Amino acid sequence: MFAIGEASRRSGVAVETIRYYEREGITAKPGRTASGRRAYTEAEIAALRFIKHCRDLGFSIPDAVSLRRLANEPATTCADAGQIGRAHLADVRAKLAELKRLEGALAELVANCDRGERLCPMLDTLMGEPQQAPPLPRR
Repeated sequence: MFAIGEASRRSGVAVETIRYYEREGITAKPGRTASGRRAYTEAEIAALRFIKHCRDLGFSIPDAVSLRRLANEPATTCADAGQIGRAHLADVRAKLAELKRLEGALAELVANCDRGERLCPMLDTLMGEPQQAPPLPRR
């Protein structure tokens, strides 16, 4: 059995995050010592580590919980987990496409700054009304 600080060290999850996960039912509440301190088992630390790995990959907390549940069900197939993974991959790809559009717009604005003129088109654009901002380049 391990105290919360050691569970944090072993799982890589911050102490406050561990408490949050327990409060919100994301992970099970650990047992308590006679003095009332949390006492984590290896299995509980492994559950924290699993959620952390999911979060590191950008999975939402509900998806991480679903994946953990699937990992613990003997009848689970890879297709079950793959469905969640494919949906997340589609979201990541959509975000990447949006970031590419933002990169193009920012590159265009910053290129104007390289001229060293007193008037700055980038600042003028940012100060303008939202509808006056240049459209994002489509690729």
